[in-house]
Amino acid sequence: MDKLILVLTNKVYMKKLSFLIATALCIMACSGGSDEQPDGPGNGNGNGGGGSTPNPVSFSNPIVGKQLPDPTIIHAADGNFYLYVTQQDNIYIPIYKSTNMTQWTYAGAAFLQKPNWQPDTRLWAPDINYINGKYVLYYTLGHWDLPKNSCIGVAVSDSPVGPFTDHGKLLDYNSGTMQCIDPCYFEDNGKKYLFWGSYNSTSKGYEGGIRYVELSADGLSIKGAVSEKIAGPSIEGIMVHKRGNYYYLFGSTGSCCEEERSTYRVVVGRSKNIEGPYVGKNGTVMKENSSYNEVILQGNNLFAGTGHNSEIITDDEGNDWFFYHAWQKAKIDNGRQLMCDRIQWSSDGWPYITNGTPASVSRAPVFKNEEEKE
Repeated sequence: MDKLILVLTNKVYMKKLSFLIATALCIMACSGGSDEQPDGPGNGNGNGGGGSTPNPVSFSNPIVGKQLPDPTIIHAADGNFYLYVTQQDNIYIPIYKSTNMTQWTYAGAAFLQKPNWQPDTRLWAPDINYINGKYVLYYTLGHWDLPKNSCIGVAVSDSPVGPFTDHGKLLDYNSGTMQCIDPCYFEDNGKKYLFWGSYNSTSKGYEGGIRYVELSADGLSIKGAVSEKIAGPSIEGIMVHKRGNYYYLFGSTGSCCEEERSTYRVVVGRSKNIEGPYVGKNGTVMKENSSYNEVILQGNNLFAGTGHNSEIITDDEGNDWFFYHAWQKAKIDNGRQLMCDRIQWSSDGWPYITNGTPASVSRAPVFKNEEEKE
């Protein structure tokens, strides 16, 4: 009888031990090796717990479930992707890092202190670039109620994670548009350009519009004093992209910041000349009326205020992707969260997103390591 009790006791013990070992292995397998910060990186499921999987098969939107508006992205010289967004509290342009554009880890802030040359403003809408071996960051010092106070500055760093050394003001309201925000750098045939601008506001008494100007060789100053208008006063958050023989001007129109009532949507026009004229698919000239151009992305029953898209990044399978922000209607308190979608191209060369609305779940971008590329 004692032997029987001993055998049964041992069996129960072994079952418990096996269960504990299996549980521990499961926890180890599910845990990432991420150096995540308290504010939470995103992962392949868009749930904010970055893992270590090199290439997730899929992701869900929002790809980072927290306030990260006005994204700009770069594939840096070290092989990583770095994403920069509008100031959050006292984080002066947060920077996020990823190896695959799906899992994101907080990497620090562009500035240790906010540039102080324009008081009572906040850092908005950065634009990151790699110029002459340096990381060059254009940024807005913006004031919501006093657009005359909004300016664009520029800063430089040897590293994509900074800290960036500020080079001060580049543009202000005397540069041709009162709403001097949302910079976008573009280089073409050896020339460097900066695009910027935003809406009209009759209630605040200023004229908007999108303008551009040529920059110096280092991108840190204006080459010519005259700026040119390129699009009307009903878009902002622009991005210029070249594909084939066309230049594409993406912009956001509508309201950005009214939570679930936000009407932000992405429109696009194109031109065979960097300096325009940009024309929508329906023939509308963007310089005359930019809000009625081809809409490629808008809200749906899950998301509102889809806009201010980043640069386009092409993965190793030739697929194009861009980031933007949106309000998730079920989680309004999370603010304008980070989103990602694939851009496809029609046979006649126009960009589109499947269904014209955010994907809830998407196949992930593919980036191969050096061994896989061989």
